[in-house]
This record gives sequence, C-alpha cells and structure tokens, in this order.
Amino acid sequence: MKNLVWPFTEKDVRALRAGDAVLVSGPVRTGRDRFHKYFADGGRLPFSLKDGALYHCGPVVVKDARGEWRVVAAGPTTSVRENPYEPALIEKCGVRLVIGKGGMDSATLEACAKCGCVYLQAVGGAAAVAAKSVKRVRSVAFLEEFGAAEAAWEFEMEDFPAVVAMDTHGVSLFEETARVSAARLAAIC
Repeated sequence: MKNLVWPFTEKDVRALRAGDAVLVSGPVRTGRDRFHKYFADGGRLPFSLKDGALYHCGPVVVKDARGEWRVVAAGPTTSVRENPYEPALIEKCGVRLVIGKGGMDSATLEACAKCGCVYLQAVGGAAAVAAKSVKRVRSVAFLEEFGAAEAAWEFEMEDFPAVVAMDTHGVSLFEETARVSAARLAAIC
C-alpha cells in the first residue's frame, strides 16, 4: 500500500504503476457532470486543482446539529461520462489524481501520460464506508447553481483507499482486462 499525501507531486504520481494500491490523504475536490460541462464551456473555477485530486462523486452531505456539513455517503460515480472533458481538464488544471469507477478512455490515458496524472479506481457500492475517509468538509462551490450532488465539494480525506487503474506509462487495467478477456474468449469459442 502506497501513501499519497497532498500536494500530489508529478514525481510521486509518475512513480506509480497500474495495479498499485494507494491511500489518499489531503484535500480532494468532487466534480461530476455539471462541473465538467461548466469548465468545458469556459467557466472559471473559484479554486485550483493544481497538484490536487478530483473525485467523480455525488456525495450525500447533510448539516449536523451544529450546522456543519457531514458526509453520509461518498462513493464514486461512473467516470466514462466525463471522457469528453477530462483530457482538457487534466492538461489545463494540472490535476494529479482523478478518482472514480469504471475507467476512462484512451484520450484520458494519453493526457495522464503527457501531464503526469493517474486515474484511481475507488470501490463502488460502498459509499457509506468511503465516507469514513472524509474527516471534514473544507468548502463547497457551486452548491446553489448545481445542487448538492453536483456541487464541487472539498473534502479533507484521510487514508482513502483506491487502486491505480490508469498510470502515466500508458497502462490501463481496463484495456488490459478487455484484451485478456477477448483472447480467452477467442480461445474457447
């Protein structure tokens, strides 16, 4: 298990290999469909993603008795919907970690290799467990504009588990699995 602690440097990210298990600690910003579309349409971000982490997540966040945000569920959402936007976001914003589930396309893989970013696969179906890694909500942007699930939340994460699924060396576990599966299928058919 490798510990990734913010700020996530290009050197540390380039040392990772597909298949490495990691624990992510530090600020992590969420961003889903509306966030990506807003950025692609030229919207200005009120925060920096440089050397940071972007989590494809639509969390369940509620206010507690003191009026502070509490994260109830924070599982990954399917990343493929962000394929049209992710390469430009990686290149323009300097993000080092993209976290989600289900993988992304070859254009994103190329952007990861070029810019020093990795795609981390988080465990789907365990949103309540994932929320335990969120120690606090640091801030939120676009809450009124996008709604709670699509807002850009900034979480302080501690030991959030994930697996490097796409690395900076052009290796994608998703592409490798598809290739091996196709070969095995061809062998039995």
